[in-house]
Amino acid sequence: MEESKNQSDNSGSEKTPKVTGVGGIFFFSDNPKDTKEWYAKNLGLDVNEWGSTFESRNIQNPEEVELLQWSPFKNGDEYFLPSKKEFMINYRVQNIEGLVKQLKENGVTVLDDISTYDYGKFVHIMDEEGNKIELWEP
Repeated sequence: MEESKNQSDNSGSEKTPKVTGVGGIFFFSDNPKDTKEWYAKNLGLDVNEWGSTFESRNIQNPEEVELLQWSPFKNGDEYFLPSKKEFMINYRVQNIEGLVKQLKENGVTVLDDISTYDYGKFVHIMDEEGNKIELWEP
């Protein structure tokens, strides 16, 4: 019962620390510019220098617009390090501070401190398969 209360509470740190959706899909490309142009021409993506942003509505709160960022990165881009994988997923989360605390308690590798920008808070972790994961609290 207490968990349900926390999930619907909008006061930030009172929310249950968890993933709430996918915030981005990042992958390596031989030529990110050409890849973006191909997707724009053939699939109609509205692209910019970072890729393409998809908007959707939160089914629990229809006034809330949620974003998913699609971005090709140049092969070998250091942003993916220390992962050796060709992709990285960004997960949208709530209560990033509480989640990072839980992850550390569970022995998960947390790669950096939480960084705060105008568009949200970010932190990076590694899963057990060596995939770098970006966590984002809008």
